Amino acid sequence: MSKFTTSFRVRSYELDGLGHLNHAVFLNYFEQARFDALEAGGYAPALLSERGWGVHVVRIEVDYRRECRLGDQLTAHTAVERFRNSSMIIRQRLDSTDGEPVAEARVVAVWVGSDGSPMRIPEAVRTALAPKDSDAP
Repeated sequence: MSKFTTSFRVRSYELDGLGHLNHAVFLNYFEQARFDALEAGGYAPALLSERGWGVHVVRIEVDYRRECRLGDQLTAHTAVERFRNSSMIIRQRLDSTDGEPVAEARVVAVWVGSDGSPMRIPEAVRTALAPKDSDAP
């Protein structure tokens, strides 16, 4: 997978009482960026639903590096680090306009079939989202 990017602009209702981007909103940004990466790889939510597949986050670690404030423009970088049988590890980084990271995430996501059980990630998905050496966010 080539590194996928998604842009965000910090909005007023995403701020906490101190005027910083609320820590939970980072999770929303990372989630949207994962959906965008899947779609760019050919696996839009409608296609996943049609096939009875789901991609469930089972673990997420976030390191917060810098504060974000109203109006800040941010870019999320998303890349698959590696695949296992039914899961994949996704690396994500959220950068400010100066290119400095404001947050980094490591996500473990499991592919689930129509019966609700983990399924082997299809080869076509692996090919479409395959990590490359230059993909580390």
